Amino acid sequence: MKTLAAQPIQIGIDSFVSAVADPATGLTMTPIERMRNLLEEVERADQVGLDAFGVGEHHRREFFDSAPAVILAAAAARTKQIRLNSAVTVLSADDHPSEQRRHGAQRR
Repeated sequence: MKTLAAQPIQIGIDSFVSAVADPATGLTMTPIERMRNLLEEVERADQVGLDAFGVGEHHRREFFDSAPAVILAAAAARTKQIRLNSAVTVLSADDHPSEQRRHGAQRR
């Protein structure tokens, strides 16, 4: 029987970049303030040696992460070691493989 080698545990953080209140003032942060704080969080996670940081994708008013690739690119410019990844990807009903085949067949 083949045994698998033990893999080291990796620790990371996922964020949905939600609109949150500033702990000092109680006021809801603007999208610019929240994004600035998020990038500082990613930098700090990198500095303390966390393995990964993921950013979700949402298209609702209370979240600021509708373009995670752009956010992760900004984070990559500010970090050295941490693995950056998408934590959530929104899939449309139109993206289902059977729909793609059907639409592809119609285009031919």
